[in-house]
Amino acid sequence: MSEIDSFINAVLVREGGFVDHPSDRGGPTNFGITITTLSGYIGRRATREEVKALSEDVARDIYEKNYFIGPRINLLPENIQSFVFDSAVNHGPRRGIKFVQSVCNQAGYLPMLSEDGAMGPNTRKGAEWAGQQMGGVFLKALVEERRNFYSTIVESNPSQFVFWDGWMNRLKDFEREVA
Repeated sequence: MSEIDSFINAVLVREGGFVDHPSDRGGPTNFGITITTLSGYIGRRATREEVKALSEDVARDIYEKNYFIGPRINLLPENIQSFVFDSAVNHGPRRGIKFVQSVCNQAGYLPMLSEDGAMGPNTRKGAEWAGQQMGGVFLKALVEERRNFYSTIVESNPSQFVFWDGWMNRLKDFEREVA
């Protein structure tokens, strides 16, 4: 099994099947794929029924192309790829990469990275540097950066607190890797 297949397997477990929670800003979702994401994939506005009928194979294809290869998460150091991929799935690829850029800047990487969410050569070099300088603390810092982001979401929109426990459980998977 390839690394991306194992990353996707873990995301599928975390995301589960079809949900249409009234507080979920993504609307109808299946395997973690929102109606907006599916619409982009099929090139037209998807329906709720199409989201509900989404096959796991299509979800896997979307994840690999749009959340791993497309945003170039595959170019990051291997030990953080799973975390950044999961962040991309949960928050969008740009946010996942912004976590990396922010932690690199906080750790003192020079030249400072633009926290734009674009995975370019400077971000890749910064991530490699942070991995060498910080070791396992790099992943721990990424987890904390994401925890702070979740807190910001809830502070700005308290209706999102309903998802807090699930988000924290998601982070616990990565905290186990650090331990």
